Order: sequence, then C-alpha cells, then structure tokens
Amino acid sequence: MEIIGRLTKDAVVAKVSAERQVVNFSIAVNDSYRPKNSNEVKKIVTYIDCSYWLSTGVAQYLKKGTAVELFGRIGLNVYIGNDSQPHGSLTFHTSNIKIIAFASDNPSAIKENNAAPKQDEKDPDDLPF
Repeated sequence: MEIIGRLTKDAVVAKVSAERQVVNFSIAVNDSYRPKNSNEVKKIVTYIDCSYWLSTGVAQYLKKGTAVELFGRIGLNVYIGNDSQPHGSLTFHTSNIKIIAFASDNPSAIKENNAAPKQDEKDPDDLPF
C-alpha cells in the first residue's frame, strides 16, 4: 500500500530492546470530496501513526512538515480507554520511505535569503575609500 502525507511532528526513535529500535512518526493525509447534490467541497484530514523498523538513520530527516511517500501495510489498533469507551487508531507499518519535500522547502524563504541587498540598504560607513 502507498500513502502520501506530511509529518505532524518530528520523528522519534524508541528503544524497544537492547538491539531493536523503531522510528515512530505521524502523518496527516489531506483529502476532499463533494457530497451528492452539493457544490460544496468538504475537506477531511486523516492522521496516521507510522512505524519504521529498518533503520533509525532516517529519523534525522523526518521533521515536522516534511512531505513523504510511504510504502507498507496498514493496521488498526483497538483498545478500551480510561473513559471505558472503545477507541481506535490507524498504524502504518512502513517498509520504504521516500521524502518528497523537506520541511524547510519554502520558496519564499529561499527567495528572501538569496536576494541581493538593495543599493539604498548599504551602510554608508561601509564604503571602500
């Protein structure tokens, strides 16, 4: 199965045993639909908890806002909460991660950082003579 989404917070490496570690993170998957007999578009967001067991090195790249394409299988966790009500959550057992866009990919920020200073912004005391 393949899903695409953005990380909702930085990935965390959890130590399961002396020799096993897992990278845990959560993504938000945006979708929209148009109800029957309506012109209004409804937007929905699905939050999915993800786990990656193959390598912890990828965690340094999985920062909040990073867009990822994930391959793996989906599972459902069902439990009774402290409120005695049944709850459920989706878990995606990731076998492959492809980073589509890093969180720092902001075209306007890049444009601002690379812009040359305007002539009138130069300090008059910084003249070479």
